[in-house]
Amino acid sequence: MLSILGQARSNCTGITRREWIQAGGAGLFGLSLPKLMAAESARTQPFPEGRARSVLFVYLFGGPSQLETFDMKPEAPSTVHGPFSPIQTRTPGLRICEHLPMLAQASDQYCVVRTLNHSQNDHNASHVIQTGRAVPPAERGPARVNAAPNDWPSMGSVVESFERKAAGNSVRSVPGYIYLPNKHGQIQLDGRYDRLGQYGGWLGPQTNALATRIHKQPGKSGNAYCSTDNPYYRDCSNEELTFQFQGMTPPEGITLDRLDRRRSLLHQFEAGLKHRATSHSLAGYETARNSVWNMLTSGVLKNALDIQREPDALRDRYGRNLFGQSLLMGRRMVEAGARFVTVIWDMTDGAASGWDSHSDLTGSMRECLLPGLDRGLSALFEDLTDRGLLDETLVVATGEMGRTPKFVNRGANDGRDHWSYCFPAILAGAGVRGGTTWGRSDRHAAYPQDHPVSCPDLTATVFQSLGIDPHGFIPDRQGRPVALTDGGRPLDEIF
Repeated sequence: MLSILGQARSNCTGITRREWIQAGGAGLFGLSLPKLMAAESARTQPFPEGRARSVLFVYLFGGPSQLETFDMKPEAPSTVHGPFSPIQTRTPGLRICEHLPMLAQASDQYCVVRTLNHSQNDHNASHVIQTGRAVPPAERGPARVNAAPNDWPSMGSVVESFERKAAGNSVRSVPGYIYLPNKHGQIQLDGRYDRLGQYGGWLGPQTNALATRIHKQPGKSGNAYCSTDNPYYRDCSNEELTFQFQGMTPPEGITLDRLDRRRSLLHQFEAGLKHRATSHSLAGYETARNSVWNMLTSGVLKNALDIQREPDALRDRYGRNLFGQSLLMGRRMVEAGARFVTVIWDMTDGAASGWDSHSDLTGSMRECLLPGLDRGLSALFEDLTDRGLLDETLVVATGEMGRTPKFVNRGANDGRDHWSYCFPAILAGAGVRGGTTWGRSDRHAAYPQDHPVSCPDLTATVFQSLGIDPHGFIPDRQGRPVALTDGGRPLDEIF
């Protein structure tokens, strides 16, 4: 008796897209079955009232310092303003860090929101920034950082659920919600963290992102802040930058003849399923199956994942590191039709490897973090503009928090601790007025002075940009209506 997917299922609603792709990649379904190509050339617009067709969410996990990026305070005492000097931008009144020269020249393309804030002053703010909701109580393991089934759904998962509903029985070639280059926490400390905020939560695993997997390659030791084995800093080879979803590539040795012989297994599976599943769940199963088949067989997703199709000069412009190439892949996913794409700059080996600048702030930001952000994000704006995609793509770039207004240490161990009470976000595209700012912080960049922006406000802005009513409702697992945002107000003034 064959146990497909490794275990019995009482109904099909618990089968995720990842599992279907794994099964398809193993050769059970797609390659020997009729191709479903009819819907491929005619892409529908599920959210016709939105300013944006897609969202590219650039997530700088760890908490970039506002005082070393987009909210510098050169008039503040030296213990506050930090080691770097500001430079002028194309935006009147906006001075940003001297190590962001390309973003200074591109400031006419984006708006700096300087007053984002919340009260979750630790890295579990990954839930707050990606869902717009406070972290619910749950058993999260010894480190208290792992996702739980009762978490609020991420913005991407909500968008995926609306995309599914809008698509109805039509077949999609590209998932609605994609995470690049890894699931949040998968690359950090050998994947021991399963960071909250990125999943469908109570909305169900079928709305989880489809995430690529870039394995961290072992390398040589380096300095504390720019180690040579950190793929976000160093140049990566083409062999390392193989953006693939797990299960998309058939295992070695699976031939077309072997696939043909396995078709009967599919018929057995479907026959058993029809006896157990309700008509509603069976319809959902068939739609999900057809979509996965199309992803496997149409070539649209496979071609979009092939980053080597891009010109060398453009890849160099983004930077050959993992962050720059992930931004380029994010653009390719948006261009292919993905609705919500998250590109994360994650930590790899603890705080010293990312934006969590408790120590070595000066060196890490000067040598690695700021140059990588400057090159990659400015290239993204330029590339989207050149391709005519910026007008229909909302770009949001932010961390989950900022850093303390004063240095905690000085000298070789200079740094700042967590500070979620005032930090910046960059918004661009989809009608956002470039060359502008929104909100002002106080003289130490510690608290909003005017126009504070909450995480629910940011969430409402994203939803409204896509044509989703931020004041509407979404059904929970029992079908009860739940408010889409926690009282958030869209930032209409920046459009």
